[in-house]
Amino acid sequence: MTINGGAIKNIYVGLKTLFQKAFKETNSDWEKLAMKVTSTTSEEHYWWLDRFPKLKKWIGEKVVKALGAFKYTLVNEDYEATVAIKRNHIKDNQLAGYNIQASAAGKSAKEWPADLVFALLPGGFINECYDGQPFFDTDHPVGKSFVSNKGKKALSAATAAAAKASYGAARTAMRKFKDDEGAALKIKPNLLVVPPALEDVARTICEAEKFENGDRNIYKGTAEVLVVDDLDDDAQWFLFDTNQIIKPLIFQEREAPEFVNQTNIDSDDVFNKAEYKFSVEARGAAGYGFWQMAYGSTGEEA
Repeated sequence: MTINGGAIKNIYVGLKTLFQKAFKETNSDWEKLAMKVTSTTSEEHYWWLDRFPKLKKWIGEKVVKALGAFKYTLVNEDYEATVAIKRNHIKDNQLAGYNIQASAAGKSAKEWPADLVFALLPGGFINECYDGQPFFDTDHPVGKSFVSNKGKKALSAATAAAAKASYGAARTAMRKFKDDEGAALKIKPNLLVVPPALEDVARTICEAEKFENGDRNIYKGTAEVLVVDDLDDDAQWFLFDTNQIIKPLIFQEREAPEFVNQTNIDSDDVFNKAEYKFSVEARGAAGYGFWQMAYGSTGEEA
């Protein structure tokens, strides 16, 4: 192939088309448990996570709740994936491998939010949320007391009692969550997130008529099962309420993935390295929303 500006542009258009096709055709489940926030600056402040006023009887002057007692900020970070195309490969019409890479880049770009969101789950036992405590923790401050959304029980479908001690206990704990004034938050857990190793157990709890020992399953239909391949710990499992307007986790998008190029035939890279560059660029972050909509178990106790 003769190399000129037109030929390079055609290659770029073809690769971008493959990128966009793969991006469109790739499915991702991250939106089931994370809300997308469009960012307009280098970072976003989530002071409003502190509390949200509930309607109460109006007697005398209105009661203004102090927002922003806690500070929680997500800083946008840059992400990229770059492919260098050798000039000789263009001359020799050896572009098939680059077509595959462009499609792979499209798939990866679509999965980028999921990579950020699902990494929050195991990190939630350590990383802090808006109240200064780990997202999954035993002592979140609520009013004058402390509340736990963290457990240790292994997820089990062996018997009705075992399911109650793990999955059932998590459901009960979440449904008892209250706000600072003691009003029920009306949390309704509906999404059970597990690693591949716990898929069979999770599906038995949420989909089967009976438990492994033949006990009647009272939890059938209480939650959808989401199996996340990114979860490496075979014991950890998570329960979420995703029915609310606000989701438990946050994906913050500053710049959506974009296919860009460096194809100037007079560029330094072409002169010095005999290569052209194509890249995917994105900017964003992910973080924790309301811990009250989530429960995590380390699964370390039988």
